[in-house]
Amino acid sequence: MRSRELGVFVRKELAELAAGRALWLLLLLIGLLTGQSFISAVNAYAEASGIGGGPAALAQGLSPLDGIVSPTLGAYDLAIMLLFPFVAIRLVAAEKTSDALKLMLQFPATLATQLVAKVIALLVAWLVALLPFGIAMAMWLAYGGHLDAAETLNLVAGYTLRFLLTAGIAAAAAASMPGAANAAIAVLGFTIGTWALDFLAASHGGLLETIASFTPAATLRNFEHGLFRVDVTLVMLLVAALGFVITAIWLQLGRTNSWRAMRAVAAIVIAIALAAAASMIHTSADVSANRRNSFSPAAQQTLGRITEPLTITIFMAGEDPRMNDFQRNVLVKLRRAIPQVDVEYPYAGRSALFEEDQHYGEIHYRLGTKKTASRSTTEEIVVETIATLAGLPAPAVTESTYPGYPLAKRPAGAAIVFYLLWPAAIIAARAIRRSRRTG
Repeated sequence: MRSRELGVFVRKELAELAAGRALWLLLLLIGLLTGQSFISAVNAYAEASGIGGGPAALAQGLSPLDGIVSPTLGAYDLAIMLLFPFVAIRLVAAEKTSDALKLMLQFPATLATQLVAKVIALLVAWLVALLPFGIAMAMWLAYGGHLDAAETLNLVAGYTLRFLLTAGIAAAAAASMPGAANAAIAVLGFTIGTWALDFLAASHGGLLETIASFTPAATLRNFEHGLFRVDVTLVMLLVAALGFVITAIWLQLGRTNSWRAMRAVAAIVIAIALAAAASMIHTSADVSANRRNSFSPAAQQTLGRITEPLTITIFMAGEDPRMNDFQRNVLVKLRRAIPQVDVEYPYAGRSALFEEDQHYGEIHYRLGTKKTASRSTTEEIVVETIATLAGLPAPAVTESTYPGYPLAKRPAGAAIVFYLLWPAAIIAARAIRRSRRTG
């Protein structure tokens, strides 16, 4: 009976989405944005591959994940921030403003069932919105391009988590605030707030950097690099679930605002505790085809023998390019190779680029009572330094076996598909939908 009730409500929510303009406008714009991103990415990839007799880039550096998949899906990041919130807000705000919520709550189905139906409807809308991306990837394969299934699906999963998080926040804002416009401003404020947190974390480090690693932009960077992190996935799911829990709390008519606020705060506290526990899980998987998030097998085996906690003290400012290079190309790999890596930032919160400090630019390593220092941020030297500190032989340096996938092809027919056929299909589908309603 419950599954039948859920099916009824899912169909009802899908009908609500199809009846409004927000979903159709979203589908229209997402096709245009995806087309623009895909065409630009293919042209840039062709230039790097030496089309037209130009100089070709090193083949190993040509990765479809970086050159095609990530730029194409980048259009969805913009859509999730600016377009999808209106779709989620409408499902909640429309019922509140029309007083249809009072009738909905009188149905035999529970409020939880109705909210689950909304989530399923939003996921269906998300899958439909992914059609332009699927078309773009099909065209890329038709051109002769290469796609790795694991890294592509991992990135799609990352954007799906990003969508769920935004949907949860949008639903909570629509339920707790008067009017869809106020809810939209609240969601936009959340997004800007996470950007500010990312900016501050870049120069402060420490706890602020740890917290900022779970912002939407930071989590997407992991997926874009072919890294699947369990802690990031769990935290994003928890925040999304918290949004829908707050939605359920605020949609309980007949309750006072103080009652709702107390339970919302309790839900937030529980979510923070669970998120803190989830952030302690350091399990991850490198699904990138070129293994960019992992050391060579020999280096992985050597560093894996280290059982003591490794403490790294980085004497660099957050805006120093060497700091970014070390964090992105070395520190990510170290965290996956050694069970416990603690990082300290003596210059957190202040710029030290122009300070006269003899230690500036150094990276100190400590294993137990053993200490050493280095100024290098290159992978091979860092691994050798840590191995020597641990009393282990330096691993042999091996070349990457990733072949790279150059493709000197222009995006033939893409403009017609995304700028003509896709808008025509959306307009036609919208017209058919309206004719069936009025017929």
